[in-house]
Amino acid sequence: MISALREDALTDSMAGGAPPVVRKAAMRDIQPILDLINGYAAQGLMLPRTEFELSEAIRDFSVAERGGKLLGCGALHFYTPTLGEIRSLAVHPDAKTKGVGRRLVSSLVREAQENELDAVFAFTYVVNFFRKAGFEEVDRGALPLKAWKDCLRCPKFQACDEIAVLRVLRPQHWLTAQTLQWSPAAPEDALIQIPTKA
Repeated sequence: MISALREDALTDSMAGGAPPVVRKAAMRDIQPILDLINGYAAQGLMLPRTEFELSEAIRDFSVAERGGKLLGCGALHFYTPTLGEIRSLAVHPDAKTKGVGRRLVSSLVREAQENELDAVFAFTYVVNFFRKAGFEEVDRGALPLKAWKDCLRCPKFQACDEIAVLRVLRPQHWLTAQTLQWSPAAPEDALIQIPTKA
């Protein structure tokens, strides 16, 4: 779930000084990441995370920081050998953090490319942000069942209002994988339709 971004998180601004540095998260980042994500979760914008969950998933995360201060975080989670999700993307609400979201997404997409993924997806309320980052809106039923495991614990599951976006990284591989992987012969990756707001 990605909701904690403003549309201007894609725009660079030098008002905050030097550009932020994006790096892989370390165990010392767990508490600042939790504070950021759970602050948005309290507003109903993201799923809450626990210290245990974040400890297990810390290798998925990257953080943006400037001067030792955490400005944002995001994770690349692998679902299949060809598909990953950008999730838990959050930017500090400080007005001087413009462009942090773009830097994080660019870094996560680059990581997906280095791991030879065919595509990455995200669930979001800020579709325009992702469009500017090369993603396209897709029907949620176009994603494999295993991509919805976190949705089952979401309080909005029965009336989900997030939008699925997808960025294809290797078009030829993606079309082949989609045909083979999501065929009726592969029930573990069957397509599903999640309830949406009426």
